[in-house]
Amino acid sequence: MRSAPVAAFVAAALWLATPAAYADQPKVDIAAGKQKAETVCAACHGVDGNSVASTYPRLAGQHEQYLYKQLTEFKTGKRNNPVMLGMTATLTDADMRNVAAYYASQQPKALGASDKTQIEAGKKIYRGGVAQTGLPACMACHGPAGSGIPVQYPRVSSQHGAYIEAQLKAFRSGERKNNSVMTQVAKKMSDDEIKAVAQYMQALN
Repeated sequence: MRSAPVAAFVAAALWLATPAAYADQPKVDIAAGKQKAETVCAACHGVDGNSVASTYPRLAGQHEQYLYKQLTEFKTGKRNNPVMLGMTATLTDADMRNVAAYYASQQPKALGASDKTQIEAGKKIYRGGVAQTGLPACMACHGPAGSGIPVQYPRVSSQHGAYIEAQLKAFRSGERKNNSVMTQVAKKMSDDEIKAVAQYMQALN
């Protein structure tokens, strides 16, 4: 049974993660999104969203609303990333919606853990949190299989562990500032906990 603090935490996460601009979204064009992705995004993220390099997040199967939110926040500078600021500069709102819809429609490919020694520790944290430090279970928002529940929570399964690790550390340090809930979560995590959780998420499929 979910405790009141965790339920409140999840409710806050949902409120913060839902882009208001997406509430009354216009019809998307997946074919146009594919064309734009091939010319703008594929070099780093792959044509099908299954990036090879762990520097770049895998976008295949990621929730459409979440991808759109991140693109708009790169474009406005709310999420600070000079490379993505440049990449989104020429994208229209329709472009971002279409690209988000296209990558969301792609099938994520399983990765498996890079460091299998981290799996058990990561699983324990992901599924149960850490009571001593008040760290909530990751699956409260991202789901037992890492698919994200509901769609406002990003998919984390089959994501590059190195990318997840970098983002959690960026939230913890304040370098990444576009989700205050994740900032508070990451502040409760040690380097070892971050690494273990990241490897477990990568192994989920």
